[in-house]
Amino acid sequence: MSFVLGLLLLVAALFALMLGASEVGRRIGVARLARHSGGLATGGGSADAATFALLGLLIAFTFSGAASRFQDRRDLIADEANAIGTAYLRVDMLPGDVQPPLRDLFRRYTDVRIAVYSQSLDDAALEARRMETTQLQGEIWRIAAAAVLREGTPTSTSALVIGALNTMIDITTTREMATRSHPPPVVFLLLVGMSLVCSVLIGYGTSQNSERSWLHTAVFAAIISLTVYVIIDLEFPRVGLIRVDAADEVLRQARDVML
Repeated sequence: MSFVLGLLLLVAALFALMLGASEVGRRIGVARLARHSGGLATGGGSADAATFALLGLLIAFTFSGAASRFQDRRDLIADEANAIGTAYLRVDMLPGDVQPPLRDLFRRYTDVRIAVYSQSLDDAALEARRMETTQLQGEIWRIAAAAVLREGTPTSTSALVIGALNTMIDITTTREMATRSHPPPVVFLLLVGMSLVCSVLIGYGTSQNSERSWLHTAVFAAIISLTVYVIIDLEFPRVGLIRVDAADEVLRQARDVML
């Protein structure tokens, strides 16, 4: 089952649960009205308002965090492209005999980094590309380090080359951690739980109506369900409908200039 289909089914289930929770709340209210002719219990408006406000805050913070992480992941793609490009240019500062093999390694390395994220749905291929990344980093580092340690190599050259390679290597870890960075599952469980509680309160509040009206309940459930969908989709920008794939073009452009 694809990620998008699974997420749509999850959201549809949330929508159905919210409608069911609203019906439960309505029946609770109807039962109370049957027992007490004075109507529903009064004084609960403050509690209702606080509950809905808490749901709003939870959605706002969760959505804001997801959007921020989405943008950070896009920015890191550009950062990695810049780091690879800078390190590649500084190969010019090394002795001429090490430049051809290093340039070839850089071309292979950039191809692998592009493949790491284009194959994100294939766990076996992804792990192979990660191992290849580590291997190529080691080879690039070994050749470059040996070159800058040669007698007569200026200290400034060593600092510039090694610094650029450090940045290029370190950002792979940063991108890996950004890919794995998500809110704890309890946050989503709390969001679902609060949505159901608010649905119960809506059903309870409308139980005084003689006829059942689904308009407000259905609109509320649809809005919350769609919001949850967007939040989760933002959290997984390589497999959903909202994607960062277009940002990979900067890596391809960096590869194109490696003649």
